[in-house]
Amino acid sequence: MANYHQPDEHGHYGPYGGRFVAETLVPALDELQAAYAAAQQDPEFRGELHSELRQFVGRPNPLYHAARISRELGGAQIYLKREDLNHTGAHKINNAVGQALLARRMGKGRLIAETGAGQHGVATATVATRYGMECTVFMGADDIQRQSSNVYRMRLLGAQVVAVDSGTRTLKDALNEALREWVTRVEDTFYVIGTVAGPHPYPAMVRDFHRVIGDEARAQCLEQTGSLPAACIACVGGGSNAIGLFAAFIDDPEVRLIGVEAGGLGLASGKHAAPLNSGRPGVLHGNRTYLMEDGNGQILPTHSISAGLDYPGVGPEHAYLKDSGRAEYVVATDEEALAAFHTLSRREGIIPALETAHALAYAFKLAPQMRRDQSIVVNLSGRGDKDIHTVAAREGIAL
Repeated sequence: MANYHQPDEHGHYGPYGGRFVAETLVPALDELQAAYAAAQQDPEFRGELHSELRQFVGRPNPLYHAARISRELGGAQIYLKREDLNHTGAHKINNAVGQALLARRMGKGRLIAETGAGQHGVATATVATRYGMECTVFMGADDIQRQSSNVYRMRLLGAQVVAVDSGTRTLKDALNEALREWVTRVEDTFYVIGTVAGPHPYPAMVRDFHRVIGDEARAQCLEQTGSLPAACIACVGGGSNAIGLFAAFIDDPEVRLIGVEAGGLGLASGKHAAPLNSGRPGVLHGNRTYLMEDGNGQILPTHSISAGLDYPGVGPEHAYLKDSGRAEYVVATDEEALAAFHTLSRREGIIPALETAHALAYAFKLAPQMRRDQSIVVNLSGRGDKDIHTVAAREGIAL
């Protein structure tokens, strides 16, 4: 995988990715691709993006040594890339800032977005307010119920939140509605996709805006430990936080790249959201990737305690990394994620998002199998404020 260059000029990661969209969206995607290519070469755009990430988002954020947990586990040293300390509380703001600046450059005055756990919706609403844009966020009706605090935050920031009652009433259906909305208003509307999925150029563009995670973590790990980590671990729903971390280490074969999908109630139960572990290639939301679908090609319902991982597909670059063997993909169940949620809270004083807790659960399993002079970097993709009602309800506690 040395000198890894993906995707090709048509947005293909091997057999994955590409564009599978209605003809009415092709001109909008061509316009976006051209605008992004020009922005990448523009020092003024790059400079403003860097300034915003530093002054508004709060980057660079720390690489934190979870010393107490590492000591108790008795194996590898666990380091947490603290995306939870970003403005709005998650990694999503990196990409939202980048796409909003691109939208402004293109003369688009309205942003739309889909959201599951609500963090991407909050991030998009935040940047829309910052740059004086209109904002509409599509969110599954079930996710609105379990992420009510983020819904209020979006509305407080001036965004319109549209409840999606179709299908499974979760992230997949919110993305469907956002794509339909974009078709009707491509002239003045910019669709801020929140993960590394969708039609080309979105998977590559979102990865690029999140690569700051991996670039910082790489430099910080070398500074703090004198070597690269033995493993990088991140949760995977669509996969944006994971690919942002992985991107800086793909050309380092000695670094294991491990994505953790939502195992839900267990793979055997069928109630999970783990397409890389139990799905097969197909087409969804404008790209070809691994999906959870039945023998007739119909998308299967998903389940995860974490709204942000409750998605039946995954970014096409992850599909390619799986098939090539460069990255490993495992699962953590709801119960394992809950246990890790409590462990980090009570050992390190950091309350993680339930999405992040899946990555932590696997890191806590892996570390004791490794040497104490090795290190693991876990992407702490978001904070857990939004999930306390979900966790409390599981424990029979009314808040």
